Amino acid sequence: MTDTTPILLWYRRDLRLSDHPALDAAARAGRPVIPVFIRDGVVDAYGAAPKWRLGEGLAALDASLRDVGSRLTYRSGRALDVLRDLIADTGATSVWWTRGYDPDMRDRDTNVKAALKEDGIDAKSFGGHLMFEPWTSETKTGGFYKVYTPFWKSNRDRDVDAPLAAPSRIPAPDTWPDSEALDDWRLGAAMNRGAEVVARHANVGERAASSRLGAFIAHGIDGYDTNRDLPWKDGTSNLSENLALGEISPHTCWHAGQRAMQDGKAGAETFLKELVWREFAYHLVYHTPRIVSGNWREDWDAFPWNTDERKAEVKAWKRGRTGIRFVDAGMREMYVTGRMHNRARMIVASYLTKHLLTHWQVGQKWFEDCLIDWDPASNAMGWQWSAGSGPDATPYFRVFNPVTQLDKFDKDRAYVGRWLAEPYSKKAPEALSYFDAIPRSWNMSPDDDYPQPVVAADEGRKRALNAYEKRDF
Repeated sequence: MTDTTPILLWYRRDLRLSDHPALDAAARAGRPVIPVFIRDGVVDAYGAAPKWRLGEGLAALDASLRDVGSRLTYRSGRALDVLRDLIADTGATSVWWTRGYDPDMRDRDTNVKAALKEDGIDAKSFGGHLMFEPWTSETKTGGFYKVYTPFWKSNRDRDVDAPLAAPSRIPAPDTWPDSEALDDWRLGAAMNRGAEVVARHANVGERAASSRLGAFIAHGIDGYDTNRDLPWKDGTSNLSENLALGEISPHTCWHAGQRAMQDGKAGAETFLKELVWREFAYHLVYHTPRIVSGNWREDWDAFPWNTDERKAEVKAWKRGRTGIRFVDAGMREMYVTGRMHNRARMIVASYLTKHLLTHWQVGQKWFEDCLIDWDPASNAMGWQWSAGSGPDATPYFRVFNPVTQLDKFDKDRAYVGRWLAEPYSKKAPEALSYFDAIPRSWNMSPDDDYPQPVVAADEGRKRALNAYEKRDF
C-alpha cells in the first residue's frame, strides 16, 4: 500500500526552500509535509540579536512556504516532547531534519533520533548546512585537519553537489495541527529599542539572500581580494547573516563563486576560500567540540586572563569607549547593524584578549549577544584564532597595533568617521544611530568628550608580551 502518512519537516538553522535536501526529499515522497519550528532550550539559549534575527527569518520562511501551499507550525517545549505530540496529533510516521554539528544540536538530535526510532518513527537527518561532512575530510594519516591551508588544498577540487531547486508545491495535510503564534514568542524582546535600529540594516529571508549573492557576483567579487580588507568599503559579500540561518546554502554560494572564477573574476578564489574557512570551523567543532566552550590548546588553561566583566576597561570595550578609534568604531558598527567588518573583528578581538588581557570567552559571549550573523562555529574559532589559543591561530606573540592598522586600512578615516560621533563636529547618521540603539542606562551622548585610551596601543603590547614571557607555552 502507498504510504500517505505525513512527514514532519523539522526546521532549525535552514530557513529556505531551495537547495534543502530534507525538504526536497519530503516534497518528492508523495506524502503530506508539515513544516515545524520548535522553540526549545537550544533556541532559548540564543543571545538577544541572534534570537531577534531568527524571528525575522522565521516570518520570512513562513511567507515563502505559504506561496507554495504550505505553512510553518510553531511549537515550544522540549524538542522530543513536541515532536511526539505532533506525531500523535497528525499521525506522522516520519520526522526529517537538516543535520547540525555544534555540541548543543548534536546532543539534542542524537537523543531525539534514538528515542523516535524506538517509537517506530522514521527519524532521519540530511546534509545541507555544509558542503563537506566533517567525517569525510581526513589527513593522509587518517586524522582530522587542524590547520586550514591543507584543509583547503584537500577540499578545493572536491565535487560539491549542485543546488536543488525549490519545490513549486509542497503537499499539504488535510488538517493542519494547532500552531502557536510567532509574535507571542517575543523573540526580539531582549533587543529592546535596538531592534528598530538593527532592522534597517538586516537583509532577511531567502529571496533577499539570493539577491545579495547575485549583486556580489555581478559587482563585488572581482575586487574582493583587496576590498574585503577595507572596512570603509562595501567590499564583502555580506552573506554571513544569511548563511548563519541557512537562508542560503553554501552549495549555492560555491557554485556561484566557481562560475565567477571561470569567468576570470579576480577575487573568486578568495571568496571560495572563505566558504571553506566556514567549513573548517565546523570541521573543528565536530571533531573537537571543546572549542566552543574552552581553550582548544589546553596549555592556555593556566593563562591568567581577566574574566571579570565588571572591570571598567571591559565595560568600555563593550560600549565602544576604549579611546581606540578602530576598536570603538567596530563595536558601534555591531550595535547598529548586528554585524561587524571582518578586519574590525580581528582588531576588536585582539585588543580585548591582548591589550586588555581579558579572556576570549568574554568577547565570544558579547558577540553571541550582539551579532545577527552569529554562528556557533565561526564565532568560537574566530575568537580563539585572535587570542592565540585555537587551531591555526595567529601567533600569540603577534599583537595587532590598532593605530597602525587604522592607518593601513582606513587611511582617510572614512570607517571611523561613519561610526564614531564624539570626535567629530559633523556627525554621520550611522554614528548617531548608535545612541538610539544602546540601553539608556549607559548614559551616553554624541556630545560627550571622546575618551583617552583605556590602554594605549604600545602600552598594551608591552603588557601582553610581558605576560606571555612569564608563561611556558
